[in-house]
Parts: sequence; structure tokens; C-alpha cells
Amino acid sequence: MQKPVIEVNGLKCSYGSFEAVRGVDFEVNEGELFALLGTNGAGKTTTLETLEGHRRPTEGSVRVLGMDPSTQRKQLRSRTGIMLQESGFAGDLTVAETVDLWQAMSSRPSDPAESLERLELAHRRDVRVKQLSGGERRRLDLVLATLGRPSMLFLDEPTTGLDPESRKAAWEFIRELLNEGVTMLLTTHYLDEAESLAHRLAIMKEGRIAVAGSLVDVLSKERAQIGFDLPLGAQAVDLPEFVGELDRDKLAAGRVQVQTPNLERDLHAVMQWQSAHQLPLPRFRAQHASLDDVFHGVADSSRAEPLTSAETLAANDSK
Repeated sequence: MQKPVIEVNGLKCSYGSFEAVRGVDFEVNEGELFALLGTNGAGKTTTLETLEGHRRPTEGSVRVLGMDPSTQRKQLRSRTGIMLQESGFAGDLTVAETVDLWQAMSSRPSDPAESLERLELAHRRDVRVKQLSGGERRRLDLVLATLGRPSMLFLDEPTTGLDPESRKAAWEFIRELLNEGVTMLLTTHYLDEAESLAHRLAIMKEGRIAVAGSLVDVLSKERAQIGFDLPLGAQAVDLPEFVGELDRDKLAAGRVQVQTPNLERDLHAVMQWQSAHQLPLPRFRAQHASLDDVFHGVADSSRAEPLTSAETLAANDSK
């Protein structure tokens, strides 16, 4: 049985009369990466800051590694790593001096040489931080957050500003940490990042969790899509019967678009129809739902529906 590293029960956070987090209940299990996604202002930062111990909850309880982060920050500091969206580096220090300074303030023994090498910063050891690019500073953030391999790691948009190769290196570094048993809570605006790294995820909007679960669970609730332009000479009335829903508005404009709960069956129907009529299928496309589809469906919806109390996260970030 998996052991929860983060336990949140009935969490509420208010800014004056404004309730930003409204009765949050969720868990993050040992050794997993849990991704917290959402539109700007959805409440991710308020929730994350509460878990990190930077603010006290108005109501409810939060436990990280069995401790209250707001009252036991000192005890947690030796076992957790935090990568903020922005770090306050001393620009005149070199990369090596910055690492040495952070090591001196950490109670976890560590050898950062391998991390600097893996994140392509070893050759920049003697460069002043203020001379680093934005992406290099972000990679240095990740090195510092993971000094001594903490048990719990908070990653707040860790790859913002990185080029594709640096993002790939960061992802591999994070996977190595997961293989070593480090538990992680990730926030990111890159949906492919969550899709690639997360064991479970939640998508937030307007103080609610609209969707939560494993990637398979989340995508299984969304319909697959089939689309193609109606070929010249073909009649709409001749189209096969679909299990899914045919978009009549798009059909009127000459585009066949089907949202289907059974991609294999409706795809077979299209192929049989195409073969019988010997017609091309211009701009043909068939695909399962993507996390991008789910996310934008949440963002475009007028209201986010809460799930069960065990999976509900309500926040509306004031930042």
C-alpha cells in the first residue's frame, strides 16, 4: 500500500473576505509525481505556498511527511526541496560560489558536481550568475532545489524559459530522482511536461478541481475524434452511422467531424465507407483525446464541476 507524503484535509485559505481555497482534500503518494495544472488564477500558487509552509491555512489541515509545514518548517527543511518560479540569486556570485553557499545552509550532505554536469552547467561554474541566460538560471534553480536528494520536492514551473534540449535534460534528471524514490509536486503550463512526467494530475479552474486522476483515467473520460473533408461527389446522407456524435454545423461547411467514445469502431466504419465509394479522405485525422483537449475543455467551460471530497481542490489564486 502506498504511503501518502502529502495529506490535505478540508483546506481553506482566505485573503480577507475572499476565500481563495475552498475545502481542499487530496493526497500525494510516496514516490509519485503529482501535477497540479490550471489556468492563471486557478489557485495553484496559494495551495503550493500553503504546502511549502509559507502561509497558514484559514481552516483545515495540511501534512507534509507527517508534519505541519506552517509550524514545523525547520524540521521539514532538511527533507524537502523547493524550486520557486523565481529565485533571489546574488548576481555577483559565480555558479560554484552560489552552490557552495546553498550547501553551507543545507543540513543534507551533497555532491552537486553530477547535477551540474547533467543539467549542462559544469562548464559555467566560474561564470557570475548575473551573466547566465534565463534558462541557465532556471537549471541552477533545479540544481539547488535538489541538493542532497530531498525526500519531497516542490517544482513550480521548473522548465519555463528552457530550450527543447535543456527541457529534455531536465526531464531526464527529474525521472532519475523519481527512480530514486523522491516524491514530487509539480506545477507547469507545459501540458506535454505533465503528460510525460506525472503519475497523477489535477486540473483546476475557479477554485475547483475539474478533472483529476491518472492520465489514463483523465483521457478515458474524453471522446476521441475523427475528421476529414467531405470528398467531392460524396453526399452527406451517404455517410455511415457513427457510434459517436457527428458535428452537423461542420458538416454543413463540408467537414466531417465525429466525437466518439469508440474510436476503433467508428474508424472501421469510415474505412469501410471510403473503400466502398473509392473516395479520398482529404485532411483525414483520427486521434484519441489529448491532455491539451481536456485542459482547454476545462478552460472553456463556464463552470468547473467538483469531484468527490477526496479529490476536490478549490482555489482562486490572488497572485
